[in-house]
Amino acid sequence: MQSDNLKQILIDQKDNFNRKRPLIERDIDLTTFLKTVQVVVIAGVRRCGKSSLLYLIKEKLELAEQDYCYFNFDDERIIPQTSILDQIYLAHLELYKTEPVFFFDEIQNVPNWEKFVNRIHEKGLKVYVTGSNANLLSSEIATSLTGRNKTITLFPFSFAEYLKCRGKSIDVKKVSSKAKSMIQGEFQEYMKLGGFPLVVQEEDLELLNQYFQDILYRDIIARYRISQVNELKQIALYLASNSGKLFSYSTLQNIAGVKSTSSVKSYLDYLEHSYLFFYLKKFDYSVKKQIMNSRKVYAIDPAVCNRLGSRFSENKGRILETIIFLQLLRMKREVFYHSGKKECDFIVQEGLEITSAIQVAYELSDINVKREVDGLLEAMKAYGLEKGVLITADNQLKGEEIPDQIEVILAWKWLIDNTIS
Repeated sequence: MQSDNLKQILIDQKDNFNRKRPLIERDIDLTTFLKTVQVVVIAGVRRCGKSSLLYLIKEKLELAEQDYCYFNFDDERIIPQTSILDQIYLAHLELYKTEPVFFFDEIQNVPNWEKFVNRIHEKGLKVYVTGSNANLLSSEIATSLTGRNKTITLFPFSFAEYLKCRGKSIDVKKVSSKAKSMIQGEFQEYMKLGGFPLVVQEEDLELLNQYFQDILYRDIIARYRISQVNELKQIALYLASNSGKLFSYSTLQNIAGVKSTSSVKSYLDYLEHSYLFFYLKKFDYSVKKQIMNSRKVYAIDPAVCNRLGSRFSENKGRILETIIFLQLLRMKREVFYHSGKKECDFIVQEGLEITSAIQVAYELSDINVKREVDGLLEAMKAYGLEKGVLITADNQLKGEEIPDQIEVILAWKWLIDNTIS
């Protein structure tokens, strides 16, 4: 690529990177990522705020314009060949005459990027990269950057971050009745809108259509050279409609018209690597049985369920379950589901020990309380737990007894109490 053209793109991108925009401080402790000499990788689904987090990091590092080099490899004006990385480096040196801190967006688009990053890391330069493909990032990091990187897995806004975006500040210890009503109302909106930053700011679920197309066509179809586009799309739409439910290969084969189980497995892997869906295993002390048992699927955000899947009014329970699951991932918990004679939504394991059991029910009433409590009690007994948690968005119980060892907590309060900072 001609040097002058690349310099112009570099300047244009830096100008766009620095444009004034409303940015929300994420609930992530960035201290170690600012101080580290290792390569920092920010991974996550498209449009969840990775570029904005890069900008926040740049601001916290207090870098002058000449001190950093920013480049986004989603730019259609460039051909993302390996050689482009050295060209960008040289273009920066020619423009600013100083060694930079590197900020690279969507680095997975460049083949062999990890070798360049490893080389400049060995020169003592700091590098921050973002990526939207878990498989490519992990395999490439394992190739050249093992032990030389720190990773931030970024999600769309949590409920606490959503409230920040809406300009709401809450002290959970001092919440008035009026404030509780406000929070309940905001939580209902969060269940509908989810946490993709622009969707929240513009209150526009239609944006999910474009996000979905970008993920499907740019992160999966083009990258893996998939010809059966409709099969992949049907599987993705089915999963979006069934977040929080068990799925089987045979069901997906029938729905999408896929001939082989191996193709279904590949599609599921691609969708997981793009961060669009997560798959939850049933807990078993046998790892082999964990692999063999049916899994549950969860979407990356409530908005995926609401715009691409079922109608919100029909799916509140599964959406709430999805929100709780995503918060457990933000908290870096190792999570499973329990299924015996009864069911419990989430079992949390730390090391070799099961440390908590969590049941989720959108509405808690005398109609369903026994089923929810019995499933939780069974899990607590199975894993020797003295206490369990029952999370609900709407507690309608009036005097019905809940065993003392079970804590009933409103979803919004649990989410705020369990915000990672």
